[in-house]
Amino acid sequence: MTTPPPTPRKPLALALLGGAAGAAVVLASAGRVWIEGEAPAVTGEGALHVVASGRDVTELPAALAVVGLAALVAVFAVRRTGRRIVAALLTLSGAGVTAVSLAVRGDGGALTEKASRTSGLTGANVENLTQTAWPWVAAAGGLLLLLAGALALRHGANWPAMSGRYERSGAPAPRRATPSSGPARPEELWQALDRGEDPTAAS
Repeated sequence: MTTPPPTPRKPLALALLGGAAGAAVVLASAGRVWIEGEAPAVTGEGALHVVASGRDVTELPAALAVVGLAALVAVFAVRRTGRRIVAALLTLSGAGVTAVSLAVRGDGGALTEKASRTSGLTGANVENLTQTAWPWVAAAGGLLLLLAGALALRHGANWPAMSGRYERSGAPAPRRATPSSGPARPEELWQALDRGEDPTAAS
């Protein structure tokens, strides 16, 4: 009898911790200020300080982080080909978070929209743009998701899956054995009499 290969615990732990931490970092970063600047005030005097969070700039990193987190859980709910598919989805989600976060980090479009709504000036010119470090933090979270996906692709075939005791199979459930209605053997009759039972009574 061959012994099944041991579960690679270190890649499994790294994937779980890295994927969960990466998704949490991206979601937290999306709510922080990514870019800020100065726009003309309504009165024309002074300047109006405007800020834009990651979700103001783009919703994609947060959405991809949720997809990646769902894929991380699904890795342990499926087997074989399904596991490779969700592992690939996890990897792509992490890569997408990183790429989008870095691509839009200097985009001032969200600031212009907020400045226009606040000041009432269409196409308000926003100056003195300042980028924060939060897009880079979100990109790092995306890299953690990507790493988790890569580990799942490489080692996922040997990882345990959720218990199949609640899974429905196509085969009908075995029926419980019922007492035979045929004649009992002599030793069974004596045993019933010793227990004080009537062996001739119907079951």
